[in-house]
Amino acid sequence: MDKKLNIVAINIPWPVNYGGVIDIYCKIKALHDCGVKVILHCFEYGRPHAAELEDVCEEVYYYRRRTGLLSNLTYLPYNVYSRKDKRLIANLLKNDYPVLFEGLHTCYYLNDRRLENRFKIFRECNIEHDYYRAIGKAERNLLKKCFFHIEAIRFKWYQKNVAKAELMIAVSGTDTDYLKQEFPRNKVEFIPSFHGNDRVMSTVGQSGFLLYHGNLSVMENEKAALYLIENVFGKMTSYRCIIAGLDPSETLKKAISRHGHITLVANPSSEYMHELICTAQVNLLVTFQDTGLKHKLLNSLFTGRHVVVNPMMLTGSGLDELCHIAGTPEEMIERCSKLMNTPFSADIPEERRKKLFPFFSDNCQARKLIEMIRFQ
Repeated sequence: MDKKLNIVAINIPWPVNYGGVIDIYCKIKALHDCGVKVILHCFEYGRPHAAELEDVCEEVYYYRRRTGLLSNLTYLPYNVYSRKDKRLIANLLKNDYPVLFEGLHTCYYLNDRRLENRFKIFRECNIEHDYYRAIGKAERNLLKKCFFHIEAIRFKWYQKNVAKAELMIAVSGTDTDYLKQEFPRNKVEFIPSFHGNDRVMSTVGQSGFLLYHGNLSVMENEKAALYLIENVFGKMTSYRCIIAGLDPSETLKKAISRHGHITLVANPSSEYMHELICTAQVNLLVTFQDTGLKHKLLNSLFTGRHVVVNPMMLTGSGLDELCHIAGTPEEMIERCSKLMNTPFSADIPEERRKKLFPFFSDNCQARKLIEMIRFQ
């Protein structure tokens, strides 16, 4: 029997250059490699149509978001209501295949009565009300701060709508426990982020720079970068430090420009970002948001050398023993300084292989997901 699956994506998952689309694209590819035919429905949001998606999808549909003030005049979360499109429900009704909703943002039609008899999967990416509350606290612009706090309230109220999903797949152990508590009658499973690495490629040796990487247009990541500049990188003047990622703000650029030993790499290609992660002596990863499973953590463990993290970066991941944990700036400076002078040895990748496989294998998780879906 052919296995066919509708996937509703928050954005166009190509190019694969930030966390939200990495999980989606790599999941689609892993499912495709396992024989599932994917019908992809994705919303346009600052990214062009991608012919590359046709290599891993049976069909690809694109929908425009209803952005602007009018889409904000609703009791629904703006990020949900702006992804309302009659063409989407019409295309979903063209078949009777299961539907996977990627994130709460895509769930406008999850409760639609016309989909009552369909097998529906909710992919949790974040506890959204916690996420928006956190970025609201970090936001400096008063208008944006108000929007994020209102959006957090809306998402908290809206969350109950996913109770109609036959299956929930959470991105971390912590989020799995949360969803099981909130939805005790639903089936909830932990399936970590898909990441595209099929083997541990960390290389032995030593280099002369530290790296922080992430989507710098996201407030959480900018906050982490500014924290590191002020408290860690700014004080490690004996070492070259690099901050790399998409769309850094003028605030971040100005903060980096004050330090001759800190370099900004803005909007690197996927290939160059991969090279930076692989060749950095230390990948220093910091977050102040403890929901979700960070792609940067998995990528660093699969391809990078030494990985230093703060405790929140590991929440719900089960990967503590593979990282060097530092909770304060002083601890980060001490750990990083020591590791900058410690060659990355061949036994460390082997330890990672034992811990990361098979559970963090895309192929393993795709097969696990296929077994849980009720295909027609």
